[in-house]
Amino acid sequence: MDLQHWLREAARSQQRWAADFGPYGTHPSLAVDDTRFAEVFGEFTERLKDNYPFFHPRYAGQMLKPPHPAAVVGYTTAMLINPNNHALDGGPATAEMEKEVVRQLAAMFGFTTHLGHLTTSGTVANLEALFVARELHPGQGVAYSTEAHYTHGRMCSVLGVEGHAVPVDDRGRMDLDALEELLRTGRVGTVVLTAGTTGLGAIDPVHRALPLREKYGVRIHVDAAYGGFFTLLAGADGPAGLPDAPWRAVAQCDSVVVDPHKHGLQPYGCGAVVFADPEVGRFYLHDSPYTYFTSTELHLGEISLECSRAGASAAALWLTFQLLPPTRDGLGQVLAAGRRAALRWAELIDASEVLEVYQPPELDIVSFFPRVEPAALSTVDAASERMLRQGMSQDDPVFLSTLRASAEAFAARHPKVAADADGGRVLRSVLMKPESEHHVEWLHDRVERLAAGPA
Repeated sequence: MDLQHWLREAARSQQRWAADFGPYGTHPSLAVDDTRFAEVFGEFTERLKDNYPFFHPRYAGQMLKPPHPAAVVGYTTAMLINPNNHALDGGPATAEMEKEVVRQLAAMFGFTTHLGHLTTSGTVANLEALFVARELHPGQGVAYSTEAHYTHGRMCSVLGVEGHAVPVDDRGRMDLDALEELLRTGRVGTVVLTAGTTGLGAIDPVHRALPLREKYGVRIHVDAAYGGFFTLLAGADGPAGLPDAPWRAVAQCDSVVVDPHKHGLQPYGCGAVVFADPEVGRFYLHDSPYTYFTSTELHLGEISLECSRAGASAAALWLTFQLLPPTRDGLGQVLAAGRRAALRWAELIDASEVLEVYQPPELDIVSFFPRVEPAALSTVDAASERMLRQGMSQDDPVFLSTLRASAEAFAARHPKVAADADGGRVLRSVLMKPESEHHVEWLHDRVERLAAGPA
């Protein structure tokens, strides 16, 4: 795609549409001289250089990458109109686009019925799912794993419900025996299972948790904010394929959250929540005397806790899905490249004399640490920190991130490393850019040289 060409077309299309309504003059209070703008814009672009190169394969740190050019063009084109998807009165075209992309997301997870909408983030999407869960199970708490996103505990506080952190196994997945022990107390009405933890990309055993729902009458919500699009690789052939069972089980759960602004190639912020039962819409009922007046159809604000939401987000996702649909042969190929990259790097690390895999990757997150002497948590932590800093500061930079592992978690995976501290940092790389697949050998070589450097 020629991004500059299509951005010019975005401006032209808005101008052509606006011209249909007749000429008008811009108010003098809004006037900005081009010379003055050039001066300020120059300062603005200089300040933006204080960023890491999220677009480049040498950035292998956090869950960050630029949106697809189609999403940029879609967002910009709609933003020039600036629709608000709270009500059809604020954005009829983009509201319809939002309904269409949510249908595609629901179908991707296998839901036969659904109610859902886009949100400004996965955090808000999870808050909505837990809000509905609270209304359905008043007075009962929420269970989530100790590896679940930290916001689940905070959201329980916001909602005034009791949160219960459930232990995990040696791969970071919820311990279902510990969960059942908790469920026997009757204090839990909702279980949050994570499909792709943000630390290591671990997948909770959704399929094995479903019988507990029937046994204890709890609600199951799946937080797939990070990993959700990997359902496109469930049962696929080749190294990128994932086990079927956990992903297919999502369709039998009560709700799911996914973030298109992660693997859906979208700009921030674009999350989504999907409920299996459309009847949960009754919990959102409210009166708004100055909206919802142009149509008797469903207004998205009637099924959302948020009010104003950018119609441009829906437009960007709609345009992207027309070109790269959420199917195995569409967007699935993008995710497959990242997963192959992660598996390949793990192989190289396994064969390394100076690096060791912390936990084998399940999705596209690679975790590893330098082999040090003495083999102790404190020395691993110090060496990981040195590699992180040196990698960013040298002439041939590589950008990583770190993950703090508790002494207990480290011992479960690497019992030969002495637990001389309560925890330590390991290195962590998220290979969510498909271009990473063609730079794995370079990344590995660069990181090996860092590991072999001075202590």
